[in-house]
Amino acid sequence: MGVYQTKAFARFARKARLGNAALLEAARAVASGRWDADLGGGVFKQRIAREGGSKSGGFRTIIVFKAGGHSFFVHGFAKSDKANVTAKELRALKQLAVTFLSLDATALAKASSAGEITEVLSDDETA
Repeated sequence: MGVYQTKAFARFARKARLGNAALLEAARAVASGRWDADLGGGVFKQRIAREGGSKSGGFRTIIVFKAGGHSFFVHGFAKSDKANVTAKELRALKQLAVTFLSLDATALAKASSAGEITEVLSDDETA
C-alpha cells in the first residue's frame, strides 16, 4: 500500500528537512503497530528525529492509517512549537481520516493529479 502526504504536510516536511526515508520509516512503524500514540479513528502520532538528533526533541507527525490501506501524512509540527494537537484539531483530523481512508483508486488518482496529495517514494524510486 502507498504512503502519501498532503500538500500542506509536504511544505512542512520540506521546511523541516524531513527526507522521504524518514517519512517512509515512520509510516512503516505505524503500519507494524509501533506508533507513539493512537489518537483514535485511524489517526496516529509518530515522532521523527531531527537530523543528527533524537526523536524526543524532534518532530511530531500525524499519520492517517488503516490496516491494509494507504498511509497519509496530514500534519506535522516541532515539539518546540507545541506539545500536542488540540482537541479541536483532533476532531478535524478524525474527520479528515474518514475522508482519506475512504478514497478508492480513482479518487486517489484524482487527488494526486490535482496536486492535493503526493506519493512518498524512496530515494531510488521515481515518480
